[in-house]
Amino acid sequence: MKTLRYLLLEKLYEWSKIPYRWICKNDAPWGISVKELLRYKQETLGYHLGCFLLKHHFTPEPQLEDHDVYHVLTNAGITVPEEVVMQFYLFGNGKRSLYLFTVLTIGGLLFIDHRKRFKKAYQEGKKAHRFYDLNFLKLLHHNLSELQFTFKIAHI
Repeated sequence: MKTLRYLLLEKLYEWSKIPYRWICKNDAPWGISVKELLRYKQETLGYHLGCFLLKHHFTPEPQLEDHDVYHVLTNAGITVPEEVVMQFYLFGNGKRSLYLFTVLTIGGLLFIDHRKRFKKAYQEGKKAHRFYDLNFLKLLHHNLSELQFTFKIAHI
């Protein structure tokens, strides 16, 4: 059974998506479906992104597609603590935003029992070459393993 802290962070995320997209995201939506992603070659980032979305019954969120790519690149899960771990990884990689700091603060406090995982993720993010701000739409046809190797992206 989910505890109150899980539900609280999930609700905060749901409530914040639209204002975040409206205020912080200026990128054009990719306009690509799961079906189109699954047409990429099996070794590509695009194909693996399609598999990730299909596996979790997600659809691409306009202007938030990068978030799902982070999951694919880092092999991060989708539970609330795993989402926070991924944000610590991205923070270590150099990503900075009000939204990120909010997730780190609230998630770090609500899930203080995961602090060792958060610290490890942060350190792994620091070891990786900067990738958080790449144009992933242009990289969908690239080999996923090669991208992970090139940017030294660890599975978290």
